[in-house]
Amino acid sequence: MSSIWFLNGVKKGIKTERYPYAEPVSAPQWPSRLSGHDGGNCPVDAITPDGWVMEKCIFCRRCLPDYKPTGDQRIFTIKKTEDTFRRSFHVFPIDSGACGACNMEFLSIFSPQYDANRLGIFMVNTPRYADALIVMGVMTPGMKEALDRAYEAMPEPKLVIAMGACAVTGGIMGENPLDREKYNVEIAGCPPSPYTLIAALNAAMKDKRKADYFESKRQEVH
Repeated sequence: MSSIWFLNGVKKGIKTERYPYAEPVSAPQWPSRLSGHDGGNCPVDAITPDGWVMEKCIFCRRCLPDYKPTGDQRIFTIKKTEDTFRRSFHVFPIDSGACGACNMEFLSIFSPQYDANRLGIFMVNTPRYADALIVMGVMTPGMKEALDRAYEAMPEPKLVIAMGACAVTGGIMGENPLDREKYNVEIAGCPPSPYTLIAALNAAMKDKRKADYFESKRQEVH
């Protein structure tokens, strides 16, 4: 994906994508929302009689050809937002036991290709300045106290965001670090793409103007 972005940037003279104000330049098929029916061999029980469960899915592709990717990057659930975060959103990432994939995708949204800062999204180095705690990875005993202390250090109002299948449901490796009722935002994927992260964080900011613009552009394309 990065090489495609680099070549497009050289040709067009544009370093940063306009997403979510425009369609993604090179959105991946995996991970994205899956569409299908029946069958599907799933190691994490993400395929049920009622259909696909995005929060459990690790996008291992074992469900092919019964389920196929749509390219839709909006694989997240927003349970709670705050009006306070409309203009700026400061997030503190914490690794409770990740493999490193979610960490890399999270850091990439601040690279020149995506530049999350232009949307008012900033990473901070202490939970004392954070609006949201982004939890990555499965539960490990040594991180329980660190998670609790990070949450307590955050000022009100605050959000807790589960990033990736491991944080949301435990994935294929273990157990989720927090009970799901404690999450205000759940981002699916193993790991989620930078496009999914940007869309989810943007939605958590509750900026209706951005959301309406993106939805209108999406409808024009489809």
